[in-house]
Amino acid sequence: MFRKLSLVIVAGLLLSLSARAQSITNKIDGFGGYSYMHFGGGSDFNGFNSNGWELSGEYKVLPWIGAAVDVDGHYGSLQGVSSSVHNYLFGPQVSFPARVSPFAHVLVGGEHFHGGGASDTSFATAFGFGIDTHVAPQISWRIVQFDVIHTHLFNEGEDHTRVSTGIVFHF
Repeated sequence: MFRKLSLVIVAGLLLSLSARAQSITNKIDGFGGYSYMHFGGGSDFNGFNSNGWELSGEYKVLPWIGAAVDVDGHYGSLQGVSSSVHNYLFGPQVSFPARVSPFAHVLVGGEHFHGGGASDTSFATAFGFGIDTHVAPQISWRIVQFDVIHTHLFNEGEDHTRVSTGIVFHF
């Protein structure tokens, strides 16, 4: 009897350690991929389309909520002048942990615009959502991420739309 009970206790401890190790290794998600952004125009211009990259990371506090950091760079031509826009954002992200995992986030931070000898930096807010799907162990494909980013560059309120896709690594 004592031997069977000891075996059950040891098996339970090993299974719980295995589950704990798996939960520790899946607490961090890293995303990198292609991003398209329409830089919304203010009253002075119609805006421009840009292509670029996006990197983000999330530390999961619980399986369904985490703290996200998001950085991007977009490059295009504004009225014939090469321009760049970079966002530096962070905030909470909620997700539904499953094989196909929808998520949503609210982010705050800053945006920097540079082009034609002019530059400006502004406070930025963003809200968005997306869908990830597992494609291999520890790897997902971010099918789509859609964000609306609001800034106030050059004393003009602007909304930008950003659409991204890429690979998510789970650590």
